Amino acid sequence: MESAATVPSAATALVFRDATDADVDTLVALIESAYRGDSSRAGWTTEADILEGQRTDPEGVLEVIKSPDSRLLTVERDGRVVACCQLEHRGAHAYFGMFAVSPALQGAGLGKVVIAEAERLVSETWGATEMHMTVITVREDLIAWYERRGYRRTGKTTPFPYGDERFGIPQRDDLEFELLVKDLKDLKDEELA
Repeated sequence: MESAATVPSAATALVFRDATDADVDTLVALIESAYRGDSSRAGWTTEADILEGQRTDPEGVLEVIKSPDSRLLTVERDGRVVACCQLEHRGAHAYFGMFAVSPALQGAGLGKVVIAEAERLVSETWGATEMHMTVITVREDLIAWYERRGYRRTGKTTPFPYGDERFGIPQRDDLEFELLVKDLKDLKDEELA
């Protein structure tokens, strides 16, 4: 499913589409650039100070693309992939993950547009009434950004997978994930109005 949206601070149209097998390498590079290594420091979503190693790999990205209950929403501008996010259908709610925006474009409103489109899609396509995500609890700036988008902290945490280098090499011993939730019923109410 494709749709177009415009970043508020730019007139260039965005194209939203589902990722294909041909996108795997590009998406891995985008996700890595947004979170790991020196390139990630150009944006504000970097995890370079808390995690080293990889954020994802081609197998993980391909698994999301191939899963019947998931889609990897890919965002292009001028034919170039600039953002992505995983959407997974989990009954009454959807899961939002693998969110990445090109570090050079962070802070210009693109992330807000992508997350709003993701919420609209899961509400319309799957009838999801909530969006769930997990965020590393020490990422207070990122959690605050999601709170400004209507997500609420639940206090429900899960441990970081220490020892599984597919998720990175932790640089501290206090990492855990917190579940954040947003009620999407308001989106349905807005559509009906």
